[in-house]
Amino acid sequence: MDFNVKRLAADAGTFLSRAVQFTEEKLGQAEKTELDAHLEKLLIRAENTKQWTERIMKQTEVLLQPNPNVRLEEFVYEKLEKKAPTRMNNHELLGQSMIESGGEYGPGTAYGNALIKCGETEKQIGGAERELIQSSAINFLTPFRNFLEGDFKTILKERKLLQVKRLDLDAAKTRLKKARMTDARAAAEQELRMTQSEFDRQAEITRLLLEGVSSTHAHHLRCLNDFVEAQTTYYAQCYQYMVDLQKQLGSFPSTFSNNNQSSVSGGASSISVPTISVSASLPSVSAGRSSSAASGGFNELRSSNGSRKARVLYDYDAASSSELSLLADEVIVVSSVPGMDSDWLMGERGNQKGKVPITYLELLN
Repeated sequence: MDFNVKRLAADAGTFLSRAVQFTEEKLGQAEKTELDAHLEKLLIRAENTKQWTERIMKQTEVLLQPNPNVRLEEFVYEKLEKKAPTRMNNHELLGQSMIESGGEYGPGTAYGNALIKCGETEKQIGGAERELIQSSAINFLTPFRNFLEGDFKTILKERKLLQVKRLDLDAAKTRLKKARMTDARAAAEQELRMTQSEFDRQAEITRLLLEGVSSTHAHHLRCLNDFVEAQTTYYAQCYQYMVDLQKQLGSFPSTFSNNNQSSVSGGASSISVPTISVSASLPSVSAGRSSSAASGGFNELRSSNGSRKARVLYDYDAASSSELSLLADEVIVVSSVPGMDSDWLMGERGNQKGKVPITYLELLN
């Protein structure tokens, strides 16, 4: 019991001594032992490393998961050491909607088939995004988080202890200066040697930990390379998926926007598109228009104001009374009419006459 009381009294005295020393330093009434320049630089570097690591982590998390509510939910599950519920990402949700709508329109229709193919590609991109997030979390974010929650916390602990040892050292120096009696000076000198030794030892421990930040930088550099490689793989996959999709959609005519416009202006209630097999595909609008016009000689036909025979490539149901329905492989006569949209020509089949889309035609010599 007496031992505990004495120990508590000693601890209280030590705490009071440190508090007095700290207060007098702030008031400029006591000297303060400065750390050597090298140690100060190491402390500044460690603090900068901590701040930038936190900032990079935060922005990376925002990049990988832009939704703050989802990030908060994942954080809570992580703290509870539970697995977050699996949910579809935005690409997968879009892909699912496209596939379902394509099934509703019918996979045998051009639009329905195209939606299904686009939806499947969006889901592939969603899967690639999921792999990117997983890889980045393991190889990039986790090492950064381990530094903040492990190594840097150890550095903070030892740096705080170094501050305590420094206060003890300066308090001992102050007591030595104030000692007048021989016995008091001898005790103060012994205390100074002891506190100096403890301070030097703690400074060395802190220095070694701070120099380890260089190894942390080297490790984070490897993690950064892994993150770049993961992004490279992700964007390469996305690019390849879209290139493959574009190839699949590269042989079908694109006049849906024109048909819709005609349907609205003509008051028609619905629009039909040619049926194709599931393996058929649709191109980009600009590519389909430019290649068809260039290869078929439609520009020459417009400039000559004459007429030519053309073979129909696909079935086409007229969207309004101003258009002419077509059957695949039939031959009709087409001509250009001044003021008509460049994607359309005037078609004639016997006594029937009406607008026809040029992307459904192949001019004959």
